[in-house]
Amino acid sequence: MTTSPDPVPTPPTCGADLPGVSVVVPVLDEERHLAGAVERLLGQDYAGALEVVLALGPSSDRTDQIAADLAGTDPRVRLVHNPSGRTPAGLNTAIAAASYDVIVRIDGHALVPVDYVATAVEVLTRTGADNVGGIMAAEGETSFEKAVAIAMRSPLGVGAASFHTGGEEGPQPTVYLGAFRRSALERVGGYDESMVRAQDWEMNYRIRQSGGLIWFTPRMPVTYRPRPTLRALARQYFGYGRWRREVVRRHPDTVSARYLAAPVALLGVVVGTAAGLLSIGGPAWLALGWLAPIGYALLVTFGGLWISRGSPVAIRLRVPAVLATMHGCWGLGFLLPHNPATQR
Repeated sequence: MTTSPDPVPTPPTCGADLPGVSVVVPVLDEERHLAGAVERLLGQDYAGALEVVLALGPSSDRTDQIAADLAGTDPRVRLVHNPSGRTPAGLNTAIAAASYDVIVRIDGHALVPVDYVATAVEVLTRTGADNVGGIMAAEGETSFEKAVAIAMRSPLGVGAASFHTGGEEGPQPTVYLGAFRRSALERVGGYDESMVRAQDWEMNYRIRQSGGLIWFTPRMPVTYRPRPTLRALARQYFGYGRWRREVVRRHPDTVSARYLAAPVALLGVVVGTAAGLLSIGGPAWLALGWLAPIGYALLVTFGGLWISRGSPVAIRLRVPAVLATMHGCWGLGFLLPHNPATQR
């Protein structure tokens, strides 16, 4: 794990015999959301000691000034530097500088409920888990963002992972963000800094392989803000697919039908369309290839309208395009080869 250049203060005594909690937050270009996210963290209804460690990447907006103002206003906010700007490096740096044995991992734009930390500590204690986490509760502000949120909360958009769609409390392969025992992070060597994305899933895999328990609870929702444009969403899901393939390359036993669904669908649409075009002036049976793109178009159109039922028309009309973008870009990222050492 990365060693922080900043000195680690002596932790104060925890109140009510509760463990102290260090919230670690990798931050890059979070001018819009950082103050609100940190305000939620500092306002936690938790009787034990709490600190917020912000790992500052090389932001191009006013993020650093906002972070400095927060630290100057409340001594529980501490700043460390993350020159690379990469999320896993920032997390490792913040964890190394953290004072306490419970590590809560949050993003700079995430909004948590007032009982998030208290619930995390209670569930860690009750279950003996090494990491507990909850739901990635996507909420949009614009019509497009709300359409993305609907897709992200549906199995049609992202599969049936509990941290997206909810479910009963219990063991899971991974959770969204999470609250860790420091001992578990140290046991597996922290976040893999070569994993630009999918670093949470990859580390949870290593924790499970070491005998640890990952525990999901719907009582820990985190408000997530979707990407604001179709182009930004496409880049996001292309990256997701690309780095999921890297996880599968490193850990072949993690491959599953859920992760293969998008690339298989993309291949089906491409091959089917090619066959349909070749049927023009060619063998008539190749026209059967049109069934793949037409079937997929019907699936995302009517499926998108179904999962968005009850929403305004402006949102419902966007959901099919959002689904197709998520599936297609995830699948393309998974299928195209890349060199992890050169990718961000």
